[in-house]
Amino acid sequence: MSPPPVYDVVVAGGGPAGCAAALALARAGRTVLLADSGTGPPKTGEALVSVGRLLLADLGVAQPVLATGHLPCHGNLSAWGSTELHAVDSLHDPYGHGWHLDRPLFDRRLRAAAREAGADVAEHTAVRRPSRQPDGTWRLALCDRSGAGERTVRCRWMVDATGRGAAIAVRCGARRRRDDRLTALHLTLDPAPRTAPDGRSLVESDQDGWWYTALLPSRRRLVAYFTDPDLPGAAGGAERFRDRLLATRHVAHRARPHGLSPLPPPRRAPAHSAHLDRVHGDGWTAAGDAAVAFDPLSSQGILTALYTGLSAGEAVHAHLRGDRSALADYAAQVTTARTAYQHGHRAVHAQETRWSERPFWARRRRDTQPNPTR
Repeated sequence: MSPPPVYDVVVAGGGPAGCAAALALARAGRTVLLADSGTGPPKTGEALVSVGRLLLADLGVAQPVLATGHLPCHGNLSAWGSTELHAVDSLHDPYGHGWHLDRPLFDRRLRAAAREAGADVAEHTAVRRPSRQPDGTWRLALCDRSGAGERTVRCRWMVDATGRGAAIAVRCGARRRRDDRLTALHLTLDPAPRTAPDGRSLVESDQDGWWYTALLPSRRRLVAYFTDPDLPGAAGGAERFRDRLLATRHVAHRARPHGLSPLPPPRRAPAHSAHLDRVHGDGWTAAGDAAVAFDPLSSQGILTALYTGLSAGEAVHAHLRGDRSALADYAAQVTTARTAYQHGHRAVHAQETRWSERPFWARRRRDTQPNPTR
């Protein structure tokens, strides 16, 4: 039996963070395997802010990834702190407009770019049972979900880009710390007939959380409500969701043309802020949501995934060539990004004073210690 193939780095997770790490490593001359498990519900309604084009340009993939298929976002509307809408127009943004992403298309193009850069890409493949070997390498099982079975590979380093679960890092002893319990209830409405498309996103707060809506590249409309799972807004099915939606002033106006009866039950998804107590260890580094995950209100999710993926890839490459400070420098970058996010998060929530005594808003106005979770 032939020995298992050996890579410099195996990247677990084929989303933006994993792809950015694989691209950075492959272009630095490293042998890389990018394993994309393809599990979980399909991603919908995610946006990339305008400055994201700079990170994609740094990765050398801006044109092929953003060329077609995504809906330009020319501004943002918010009813936050009052019932009146406040507009921020992309005309005043030095980097231009952002995008409402066709997220599956975005990820596929990133993986294709990683493959073109020289990385091996294993679709529908999960990394399982990492085992540290006496020679300092890792032995990994790659489980093919398409039915092709299991194979073994070895590598010098692992990058965990498996999302909020941080499957690799947690298995290696890192602890996941959750800062809040934010939950998203979301659904996608059919395209609206005879309605002029408005590519701007809209945020509207209420007493138990906040609403978000935006058109998707398919011209369907995403509607999402963000609240804590123990609060009234998280209870009930389609009818309760519809009643709360119709009680909004601005979101309902944009949703009605898409048809609101009947509605399917909304889907639930985690939306909490979280981070690892350490983003690297003996033979591994975490990136993207595995390292640090932000509240969607920040609109920083895809941007942070690309940034931490690129930075993690560069740090791992530097570490493997002998730079002893590279991983510590990367950890400091993640801490800086998280600190900036926390300041902005507190400042934005402090602007909403109409329901300051309601649990959702009171929780976000006081400083609390994060709770460890696995």
